Amino acid sequence: MKREIYQVAFPVTLVVVMVAFLSTIFLANANLSFAASDNKNSSAVARISAVDHAEARIKQLQVALNITDAQKPLWNNLTQVMRENAEEMDALTKDMRENTMTMNAVERMKFHNQISESRLIQQTKFLPVFEALYASMSDAQKKTTDTIFQNGFKGEHKRK
Repeated sequence: MKREIYQVAFPVTLVVVMVAFLSTIFLANANLSFAASDNKNSSAVARISAVDHAEARIKQLQVALNITDAQKPLWNNLTQVMRENAEEMDALTKDMRENTMTMNAVERMKFHNQISESRLIQQTKFLPVFEALYASMSDAQKKTTDTIFQNGFKGEHKRK
């Protein structure tokens, strides 16, 4: 009985941790950090859109995970959700950028609440497609995925 519970609880926990990590990677700094700057003098730090960030992550993941032809439909579903989530986040940050100077404290709190709700919805959309892709992976792909989700893209996921 305990083994059956473990067999269900462990994969569910793993997926939840992965979704949290992915959302951190893709959706962190949802305020102005992903917003593309129209004003070249506004900041010394280059800003990148959520869409551009998601595209870069998609390319990194595809190379690191060695997605097979059989996995392409599942991969395409995952990348579509990632792109849709990024587009939605860009739209929210654009709204923030356009209205930031006129927002009062209550409006800012409501806006950040909207971002949090949006993130939750995005994670809810992301989880099933990620879970389906993960289930289709070989043990080697799963190991690489687990390492990436644990360490990020810092070179710790070296392939052997």
